Amino acid sequence: MPSIVYRIIEVLSVLVTELPLGTNLAVFHLLWAVLSGRLLASRGAIIPALAASGLATAAIRRAWAALAYGAWDVAQLLARLQALVGHEGRWHRQRVGAWRPVAVDGVGFFRPRLKDCPTKHFASQVGKALPAIPFGILTAVGAVGPQTVPVLRGIVRAPDNPTLLTAAQADLAADEFLVADRGFFVAQMQAAGVARYVLRVAKNFTARRACLPAYAGRGRRPKRGALVRPCARTYRGRELAATPPDRTETWQQDRRVIQAQVWDALVSSTATPDAPTFTCYRITDPAYAQPLLVIASLNLTAAEAQAAYRARWPVEQVPLVAKQLLGAHRQFVFGDASRQRLPELALLAGSLLMYLAATQPAQPTGFWDRTPQPTAGRLRRQLAQHQYSEDWPLLADLRKKNSVTDHLPKGITGHRRSPADVRASATPT
Repeated sequence: MPSIVYRIIEVLSVLVTELPLGTNLAVFHLLWAVLSGRLLASRGAIIPALAASGLATAAIRRAWAALAYGAWDVAQLLARLQALVGHEGRWHRQRVGAWRPVAVDGVGFFRPRLKDCPTKHFASQVGKALPAIPFGILTAVGAVGPQTVPVLRGIVRAPDNPTLLTAAQADLAADEFLVADRGFFVAQMQAAGVARYVLRVAKNFTARRACLPAYAGRGRRPKRGALVRPCARTYRGRELAATPPDRTETWQQDRRVIQAQVWDALVSSTATPDAPTFTCYRITDPAYAQPLLVIASLNLTAAEAQAAYRARWPVEQVPLVAKQLLGAHRQFVFGDASRQRLPELALLAGSLLMYLAATQPAQPTGFWDRTPQPTAGRLRRQLAQHQYSEDWPLLADLRKKNSVTDHLPKGITGHRRSPADVRASATPT
């Protein structure tokens, strides 16, 4: 048996060892099927994916039942993943100055044929929201050697940004800050009580000074600060000039000279001067056609603000691996619990696959792959060549629960029917 299979057995055993007896083995089987990419071949159908992974019929039924009715939660698996990564000591957190970034993003698993789907998620391909199962993900950004590896630390069943940000703020440590893209807004951050954040904003973003302008001596006294417009734009044929910056900063990166204009002590455009303040950075890089506009509630230099925002991008890899590499973009589960749990397992498997690939020797796809890189795709293709075996050396606690079922009704008499259905079937005709 290849060494990578032993590694997978060890890691998955650590993740599920604290789950209830019997359920732990079923979740082990589910994770193996998702990690090895069986959902790709089955086009999102969970039972054919389990069958293709080499499981016996009884084990397939137990894994399917654990997905729908099992007493487990993905937060338990994420906690074990964090403990495993910390214990091995090969992954190191990225820092921006004295702070550690935590990337936050919203993910939607689209279900266009799911009947009575109560939630939607915006699809950029069609320009509107479609029926989907939405989640919010929190990702700690770090690296294994020179390779950046995001480690998933939280999955929130959040249909909107305020719910996600409230949960994210409760999970932040004292030296961590949230970093997000333009899908989130300053007002949402402040309403959720997020005190430390770095946020990209739109080009037409405006803010106000936190101090009131001097009274002109006539008319109504000002109640809000002067308007600050970082980027010039045209509105109804009229040129709106940019506000002069408070200061400018320049630094060199990869032989490029990067300039930044900075505005300090700002509040939201609709807020009063006593609202929480932030700093706005307009960063111009010759490698990009458009400037980068970010705001931060932390005391950062412009170079640190740029590095903090760039730390957000690894969070995009987690749903990309889960959907495209592992095949979870299409799903055929319809139960209330299954439609939530299968995407959660896919996101967990995507983060785990990237970590395993970075901590293992690079796996070539074939003889033509002469300079392989430790990527999740190469590892998934190698795992797809192996099937589950009953001879695998599992822990003693990973086994089927031998429950006594002789006293329970079997067959047609064991169906879950309401008392009215039972009385109707028992009434003579």
